[in-house]
Amino acid sequence: MSTEIQRDIQAIVSIDAIPHIMQILASSLQLRFICVARVTEQAWTMCAVLDKADFGLMPGDHLEIDTTFCRTVRASKKEIVINHASADKEYRDNPIPIMYGFESYFSYPIFDANGEFFGTLCGLDPEPRELRNAKVHGQISAFAKLISNQILLSDHIEQTHAQLDDAKKMTRLQEQYIAILGHDIRTPLSSIQIGINFLDDVIKDSEIASTIQVPVFKAVSRMKNSVQRMTRLIEDAMDFTHSRVGKGLPVELAISHDLSKQLHYTIEELATANPQATINIHIDIAYGLVCDEKRICQLLSNLLKNALVHGDQTQPIYVKVITNNTEFLLSVTNSGTAISDESKTRLFQPFWRKEESDKKEGLGLGLFIASEIASAHEGAITVSSDSKNTEFTFTFPLSQPLSNVCKNVSY
Repeated sequence: MSTEIQRDIQAIVSIDAIPHIMQILASSLQLRFICVARVTEQAWTMCAVLDKADFGLMPGDHLEIDTTFCRTVRASKKEIVINHASADKEYRDNPIPIMYGFESYFSYPIFDANGEFFGTLCGLDPEPRELRNAKVHGQISAFAKLISNQILLSDHIEQTHAQLDDAKKMTRLQEQYIAILGHDIRTPLSSIQIGINFLDDVIKDSEIASTIQVPVFKAVSRMKNSVQRMTRLIEDAMDFTHSRVGKGLPVELAISHDLSKQLHYTIEELATANPQATINIHIDIAYGLVCDEKRICQLLSNLLKNALVHGDQTQPIYVKVITNNTEFLLSVTNSGTAISDESKTRLFQPFWRKEESDKKEGLGLGLFIASEIASAHEGAITVSSDSKNTEFTFTFPLSQPLSNVCKNVSY
């Protein structure tokens, strides 16, 4: 049996409705044999069968194509229906009913996903049956069309699975490439950073500084900013590939003694880079918090950058970080245009940006990485947005009440 025929049989076997269709036809038409066959110019192959007449045919079995009426159906694309073969002027001398011992018979064409002839839906019985009427024709033709539609659907599903597999393989390859590229770029970038640090130290020398012209100061400053931005982009790309290729974003959980100070440093760094912005801060964190300090600061940085880029820069941004006995809460609130419900569903997808946005900062990974950090802490980020404010809120449950943790921590 060819691979193509095996695939066609499997396509029919995979259609859950076919056994029910055959059972309905057998019961309503009082036929003891119903089948679906794959019919080519050379061969007739059983795909599915309901056999109460004990013909002994099973899926995969073949009949000589010349010993069936299905070859005629294939050529004409029209059904053949017989009520009483031995009494029918057209068929009483035909050897096929005599060979298989049937009196009543039907064969309706079935078509594949491309609209080409696939095979037939057949039924027969050793006794005469009234099959040539509009009601029976409507029933059988409807089921034949249903099977054709199911073949079309199965073919589309198969193609979609194949395309999805290809897309997954390509995506994984791209992610691995990004990881390798990010790793390899770090080495030359570190060399550039060392060179810039050397120039910066030279410029700071009071004796040399007086001989250096202003454009040199500006050039070194721009180089420092460029290297810092490249470093952030590489770190985002590496975090992305760690999350997708590995098993989530890696975190190092430990008892934090310095998170409040580190969060203040993070905010000050962004405030310095965005002097036009007003950032109001409220941080009240109890000691003994178990988290990854670096990742929490990274999450805050990403949320705050998002507010600085997309919020109304004439209005203040509010940063609140607090803990209670069982939960950590960090929120960033800004004014500006409300986020649509459709955009909310995609905010945390990697590389996603609003199409109408003209602000193309970064790779579009900031919110995705923030959400991965939240998940790594067994928490979540939620967003609420209306015409007045947009607020991103990160919460995660504390591993145990802070009051218990603090009892076990020495300062």
